[in-house]
Amino acid sequence: MDDGGRYETIEFEVRDHVATITLDRPDRMNSFDRTMCEELQAAWITVRETDDVHVAVLQANGDRAFCTGMDVKEGVWWRDQNIWNHVDPGAYLGPRSNKVWKPVVCAVQGMCAGGGQYMVNECDIVIAAEEATFFDPHANGSIVSAVEPIGMLHRGVPLGEVLRWALMGSDERLTAATAQRIGLVTEVVTGGDLRARAADVAAQIAARDPIAIQGTVRAIWEATEMPPSMAKQNGLLYTHVGNRPPGERLVQPKREGPPHLR
Repeated sequence: MDDGGRYETIEFEVRDHVATITLDRPDRMNSFDRTMCEELQAAWITVRETDDVHVAVLQANGDRAFCTGMDVKEGVWWRDQNIWNHVDPGAYLGPRSNKVWKPVVCAVQGMCAGGGQYMVNECDIVIAAEEATFFDPHANGSIVSAVEPIGMLHRGVPLGEVLRWALMGSDERLTAATAQRIGLVTEVVTGGDLRARAADVAAQIAARDPIAIQGTVRAIWEATEMPPSMAKQNGLLYTHVGNRPPGERLVQPKREGPPHLR
C-alpha cells in the first residue's frame, strides 16, 4: 500500500507489514507546519487502524536535519483560536499521542532540535546516525521549554541531563554518543547504514505475533505513568487478555484501515 499521494509534507508507504513515514520538508529542515501536523496525525491513525501494519518506521529526508521543531518562518497558526480551545501544535506528532500501540522505530540523522523531540520521545527504538545532534533552541529565543523535556523524562533520561539539554540552548549539542549514553537513543550507526538498520529492526519485529507485540508496547508505556504496584497489576491483566495457549492465536475482525483506505 502506497498512500503517499495524498500527503504534501510526508511520504507514507506500507510494505511487508511495515509502515514507513518519512518527513519530507528537507528545504525547511523538516520543521513542522500546520499541514505536517495534520498529515502526521492522519498517518498515525492509518497505522493504528490498519491491521496489516505491524510496525512503523519514522525517518526524514535530507542530510542536515531530522526535524528542527516548528517552522518559525510560518510562525504560529492558532492565533485566531479561543485560548481554551488551543492545543499544543505538537500534541499529535507522535504515535503514543494518537493511541498507536504498534512499535515504532525512529531513525535520526543530522539535527534534532526543540520540537523534533516530540516525535523521538514517543518512539520505541531510536537509532541515530553518528553525526546526529540533539539540542533545544527555546532558551535562546526566550521561550519556555516544557513539553519536550517532560517527554524526555518519561523516556527515562536522567533529570540532570534533561535540564542541561533544556537550559543550555543551541550552545551545547548532544552528540549521538552522548544521547546513547543517557538513554535517549539505543544504537548509533553510520549515516549510510541508518535507514537499512532501522528497516532491519522493524522487519524482525514485524515477523512476530502482532497482538502480543502490541500488548507488550502498551503495557510498558502505560507503566511509565503508574506507581510500580499498579503497573504490575495492569501488565498482568494484559497477559490474561493477550496471551493464548501455544499454537492458538487471538483472532480479531480484520480491519483494512480508515475509511479513505477501504
